[in-house]
Amino acid sequence: MSQKLFDIIILTDDRYVTQENTDWYTSNIFKEDGLVQEALEAKGYKVGRKSWSDPTFDWSSTRYVLFRTTWDYFDRADEWKEWLASTAEKTQMINPHELVQWNMDKHYLKDLINQGINVPEIRYIEVGENIQLSDLVGEMQEEVAILKPCFSASARHTYKIVGRVSEELENTLQELIQVEAMMLQPFQHTVPEKGEVSMMVMGGTFTHAVLKKPKKGDFRVQDDFGGTVELYKPSGAEIAFAERCVQACPVPPTYARVDIIEDNDGELALIEMELIEPELWFRLKPEAAEVLAESLILD
Repeated sequence: MSQKLFDIIILTDDRYVTQENTDWYTSNIFKEDGLVQEALEAKGYKVGRKSWSDPTFDWSSTRYVLFRTTWDYFDRADEWKEWLASTAEKTQMINPHELVQWNMDKHYLKDLINQGINVPEIRYIEVGENIQLSDLVGEMQEEVAILKPCFSASARHTYKIVGRVSEELENTLQELIQVEAMMLQPFQHTVPEKGEVSMMVMGGTFTHAVLKKPKKGDFRVQDDFGGTVELYKPSGAEIAFAERCVQACPVPPTYARVDIIEDNDGELALIEMELIEPELWFRLKPEAAEVLAESLILD
């Protein structure tokens, strides 16, 4: 076994190892990773920062790896899955390897539904399934639907369907389901008007929240697509719902981002639970990085 040179390696991807760009997006990444590193070092941990795909690094030389800005993993799926399996044999992962595997595939939402968590209706379309998108949309009570992959992030292959399914989108679905599972959900009409709330939970306890709203005429709340983000003061009910979502996970996560909305029935609902490499907006609440560091219990 290699000597443990590090307690924790903060994981990023190849694009963000060094700050060659000074745009707002890259600057936010380095600011937030820096806050996490400072909080960990203040606890006495020896901390480094590496790309998850660095071929020169010996992963057995660190006690833990902490997933932060590995934001290219869904574009390098096969390589990512191989790296996860290999690295899990050499070091421990935060969040745990079992939880990362579970959270990578949006079939996890079915597990949370079975635990009593309110999630908007989902129709999974499995690999190789012989089905027409137009038929599935026709079966839904809502006239507008959202189609997206089960393995994805940053709105990759996410489509809003209004009325008739175009021949182009039908063909796109048929191509996609030859290689990956998809999911279809009724469009939640409150999102363009009220937005989506991201609730950050560290060590099982809520720390802070942000409100994300899409730009006018869009439905995607990510700032990559022109959406806005601001600190948000959630209600007690929202906090309780987020913490209950986290408690429903198969193993306790060290950190989680719980994305919630008011659904078409006026109820709190879970849209996503991000446990792998969520943006956690430490730049808007720097002390939350200290809560994360405090919540770590290293063997």
